[in-house]
Amino acid sequence: MPELPEVETVKRQLAPALTGRSITRARILDPLIVAPAAAAGFKKKIRGRQITEVGRRGKYLKVELDSGLTLVLHLRMTGRLIHADMPYNSVNKRHLRLYLWLDDGSGLAFYDQRRFGKAVLLEPTQAAALWERLGPEPLERSFSAVRLHRILNGRQRPVKSLLLDQSLIAGIGNIYADEALFRAGINPARPANRISAAEAQRLCRAIKQTLRSAIRLEGSSVDTYRTARGARGRFQKTFRVHRREGEPCPTCDGTVKKIRIAGRSTYFCPSCQR
Repeated sequence: MPELPEVETVKRQLAPALTGRSITRARILDPLIVAPAAAAGFKKKIRGRQITEVGRRGKYLKVELDSGLTLVLHLRMTGRLIHADMPYNSVNKRHLRLYLWLDDGSGLAFYDQRRFGKAVLLEPTQAAALWERLGPEPLERSFSAVRLHRILNGRQRPVKSLLLDQSLIAGIGNIYADEALFRAGINPARPANRISAAEAQRLCRAIKQTLRSAIRLEGSSVDTYRTARGARGRFQKTFRVHRREGEPCPTCDGTVKKIRIAGRSTYFCPSCQR
């Protein structure tokens, strides 16, 4: 599933191309992508609207419209957003679920192989309620070691489980939880309430470093993820533990091990992360 770095990469690439453009029409090739809204209603509300801003919240891409509505795009497991600067007839239609024509002749194509992705139009109060359910953004200055320690304190679940909880911290998924915990030298199965203030400081720093590095390399393409320009991300080339079960640890003589936490495959070094 695309996580914060992937969605942030797509946002940064789409913002210059979409901001200020008007949506001339929409084609819904799979009504499931806009459900529970009706396809006809979706097309009516979005047609002719100008895009005023492209942003991100957690793993969601948000496209603000001049009508006050927010088009929220959630890629889920296999969703891809591509800015198509070619005629629609030349666009690859395989797994294409939604296409928005823009007034400069280009378009926004939403592909989704497994059909879990969503494109929904929200009123201001609905959008505010959605964002309120998400935890703080880990790259904001307000996300500090003190705040992270407060989130972990009093909770007995494994620390990795808490990092994956979007209501506590927004945007971190399986890949970046593994990589951040390795950088911080913290075992992913440790109960969160046993993380000291000093360890929380290391983990906070590791989370920010990991996410910033991933954004710089335009995300991780381990499955279907592509940038808005159709390119592969490159952060997977720098994985230290994720998907490296049985391989040597990059910093000690240990071997990377895989276990399951919160239903997710979890990679770590038992020697570095005691």
